[in-house]
Order: sequence, then C-alpha cells, then structure tokens
Amino acid sequence: MTSECLLCALALILPLGCSRHAPSGRVAASATPVAPNMLDYSQWIHLDAEDLAEVGIGKAYGALLPQLRKYVVEPARIEEFTDAKSPSYAVRCNGKKFVIYEPENQGESWGRATFVFFTVVNDQLAESEYRFYAINGGNDLGGMFLTMEQAQAAQRGLRDKQDWPYLPNDQSPWYGQQH
Repeated sequence: MTSECLLCALALILPLGCSRHAPSGRVAASATPVAPNMLDYSQWIHLDAEDLAEVGIGKAYGALLPQLRKYVVEPARIEEFTDAKSPSYAVRCNGKKFVIYEPENQGESWGRATFVFFTVVNDQLAESEYRFYAINGGNDLGGMFLTMEQAQAAQRGLRDKQDWPYLPNDQSPWYGQQH
C-alpha cells in the first residue's frame, strides 16, 4: 500500500481528513473536522441525568446559558421548588411547572429530569433551526445543538441506535432514546 493510499484509507475511517485524499463531502469545514454523518463531540455538553434529578436542573441550565445565548437573545429564567418532607422537586419556566419527582414517581426522576431539561431549552429554540439534542442517557447524558439535518445525518452514520441524537419525551422507560 502506498502512503497516499494509506492517507485515503485513514480519511475514510477517521473523523478527519484532508481535501486532497478524502472523497468529496467527507471533510467538514469546522475547527474539528468530522465526516458529515458524524457528530463533533467537541461540542458535546455533559449533563448527567442523575445530577439533573438531584436538584441540579438550575445549575446545569446556568452552565448552559453561554451556549444557549448563541441561539436565544434572552433566555428564560427557571425556578426550582423542593420539599424535603414529601420529598418533591419541580421546575417552573415560562409559566409551565414540571414535576421531576414526588413520592409517586421517584423511580422515574432521571428520565423526567432529562425530559424537562431538554423541553425547557427546546421550547426557547422554537424559532431557530437548531434544537438541543440529547446524546446518550443516565450518567453519560449530554447534549448538543444540532439542526434536524445534522441529527438525521448522525443517525445514518452511527450504527448503535443508543448513540443517536434524540429529543427526549415523557414516555417511560426510554424517554425518547432509541434502543
């Protein structure tokens, strides 16, 4: 195998490449070159569903605000409500109250917190072509701002459906994650 063929092979299997050796369309024009059907994990924002569920939505939302401001001029405020006696945890944003957990549904708090966090962010992106997609779940939960086309391209390029970007929903047990 010649060195030039080796470069072509590497361009096909690695999420990088150069325009001289990669097939047309396989090199992305970004700071971190990626194939167009892959995700740029340097843009991935770690969240952790357990942290969100344990009264962490406000903290995670605050950390996300610098990124969210790239898409939303005036991000919404969120309020958190906890009651240690019940126990319960809820979040309010733009007049909507979301229950994360209460005595009847504590076992679903990770999924509910994931759904609520992404709903709060994505409701604000309604006028944008971007959405905040979940990547993975549980302690490995993260998010990434993507267009629908970028998310679909990643789904075509990723073999394992559990790695696909998704928009969380309130349907237990998977909450929108492919399986």
